[in-house]
Amino acid sequence: MSPVASYRHLFGLTGRTYIVVAFLARLPLAMSQMGVLLLVAHTTGSYGAGGATAGALAVANAAGAPVLGAVSDRLGQRSVVLVQSVISALGLIAVVIAAESGISWGWAAVAAAVGGFFIPQAGPLARVRWRPIITSSDRPGSAVRLIDTAFSYEGSADEASFVLGPALVGSIAAVVDPGVGICTAAALLAVFGTWFAIHPTARLRSSRTGVAAAGRLLTPALGTLLLAQLIIGMIFGSVQTGTTVIATDAGHGGVAGLVQALLGVGSVAAGLSMAALPARIGYVTRWRVTAAGLFVLASPLLLVHSLALLCPVLIVLGCCVAPYMITTFTLGEQLTPPSRTGAAMTLLAAATGLGYAVGAAVAGRLGDVSGATAAFAVTVTAGGLACVLAVLAGPLLRRAHAAAQTLQPGDNRRSAATRAA
Repeated sequence: MSPVASYRHLFGLTGRTYIVVAFLARLPLAMSQMGVLLLVAHTTGSYGAGGATAGALAVANAAGAPVLGAVSDRLGQRSVVLVQSVISALGLIAVVIAAESGISWGWAAVAAAVGGFFIPQAGPLARVRWRPIITSSDRPGSAVRLIDTAFSYEGSADEASFVLGPALVGSIAAVVDPGVGICTAAALLAVFGTWFAIHPTARLRSSRTGVAAAGRLLTPALGTLLLAQLIIGMIFGSVQTGTTVIATDAGHGGVAGLVQALLGVGSVAAGLSMAALPARIGYVTRWRVTAAGLFVLASPLLLVHSLALLCPVLIVLGCCVAPYMITTFTLGEQLTPPSRTGAAMTLLAAATGLGYAVGAAVAGRLGDVSGATAAFAVTVTAGGLACVLAVLAGPLLRRAHAAAQTLQPGDNRRSAATRAA
């Protein structure tokens, strides 16, 4: 089956409405951090206050995502995501009220933390739904291929949302008002977050058998994947910081977000093409190749000193970002007991967010002292760490993957086991 036919078949299983709803449900998370920063900085005149408020939202989301993901594993996504969508929408509206009322910005930070804690991680939760959707509708032989296609799509959709979200809220802030941007994110949560929650796909549960329902979540294999996502988060944070330094030094600070979005252009294209990879190229091999690609393709950033040179470098670097993340999330889904998949997916997303914060903080400090090259050195270092981790932990993931596949139904063993290599 060609990649185009695979995507057509995949989207036909849920209907195109679900694809649109699931995509729009993930935009508020992508919009909220930058939106809160712009709003509080606008009302207080302090980027420090704006950054602290945005940081409160990001840290709270990183803490809340795996907790609520685990709750959704036990109670089902429908009720949990519905409550999350309503509370987080109210929390974002409270941020606007606090920021516009003239009271201390600390109250806006508290509201941002509450809203951030409850914002649903729609992308990881959508990944959880695909296996039961596919296995209940397709033959075992074709199901394996479609699950790969589903994770390729989700990785690309996440990248697209994190390009579109900041651009959307930034444009609204520039044309209308920063508060309107946050209210737009709240409205998307209220409408599409709740729609995502009550969609019939939320009722489906995985039919995989043989893995203990109360199996371990935090295994050495998942810990390795969490480190892998922490590293890719560091790349995101340091690229954003280095891009901002170059744009600001060039007198075009306002275009930093648009330039950084070029990383997502190459990433989305490469992510969608992952569905065309032959089954004989195993997941660990894919992980190692894309980790090496991150290091090699990030290295030219050390030679970049202008926006004109930065743009093509970011597009090319992005070609390894989504494939790397798609592989880690796919391995995470396969190595986790079915009853703990929601917690695993949201943990991986939280690790990415924490890595973003670390990368941005370290690159920001170095950028203040030595400029964009020092900030981009964090990106290259993170790429090097990705390579080292992939080399050292590859055998561990192969063993864990092979062990997990022996516990799956016999029809899937051969096709799945070949992918561990």
